[in-house]
Amino acid sequence: MLPRMHHVSPLGPAQQDILRYTAMRIVTARLARSEPALGQEVVQFMLDSDTHVWSMRRSKANWFRVVGCLSRVANLVRWLDEIRTWVHPPTTVLVHGLLVAAVVCSHLVLPTIFMYAFLILALRLRYCRRIPYNVESRLSYVDVVSPDELDEEFDEFPTNKSSDTIRIRYDRLRALASRVQTLLGDVAVQGERLEALFSWKDPRATSILLVFCLFVSLLFYLVPLKVLVLGAGFYYIRHPRFRDDMPSITINFFRRLPSLSDQIM
Repeated sequence: MLPRMHHVSPLGPAQQDILRYTAMRIVTARLARSEPALGQEVVQFMLDSDTHVWSMRRSKANWFRVVGCLSRVANLVRWLDEIRTWVHPPTTVLVHGLLVAAVVCSHLVLPTIFMYAFLILALRLRYCRRIPYNVESRLSYVDVVSPDELDEEFDEFPTNKSSDTIRIRYDRLRALASRVQTLLGDVAVQGERLEALFSWKDPRATSILLVFCLFVSLLFYLVPLKVLVLGAGFYYIRHPRFRDDMPSITINFFRRLPSLSDQIM
């Protein structure tokens, strides 16, 4: 009954924080009477009950964790760009052949992909760690953290620091939040441009999209899909002498769409 209630009527974030803090205080009171006694900081670290508290060190660690996860995607994009720009011509010619083989034998694409994934995972079995993972100081950025950042991380809530210290930390937080604000604004602009394209906020652009959708629907109806995929692939990896250095028409068209950034004070 309890697992069903957990999924049907889950606790809210505020209730989870209260429950987590209460459990942490109970465990702290129990372990404080033991020999040797454990402090509250040790219990908080072991229970991981302060993950919601602001920490510059933890923010840096999480940021570089995201960068590390996206590095493989960036390498794939860089490899596709090298193929597209003919940095290594034999590789690009090989990709042409693979594209033709994938279009002609399309029923073998998914089995080949999963077979390659199976072989890669099987070859990486030898790199499997035989010992459990431990706390890594470099991943936590403990070796490069400043004393003020550590003092801010272990500060109580609400703080009891002086006004000068709070001013310095506030200015540092504003500098970091300005980057986040700029990133959120750029993401919002892209979404608003896409919404404006379908909501007739720019009648000329939406009319162009209307005609384009009609033309593409007729094209997909008349031309086989394999021919379209093959033509699009060859067009994407065409030789640089047949490509202009200026941005494409699609990118220029999307950048000219209206957004709500001009209406914000």
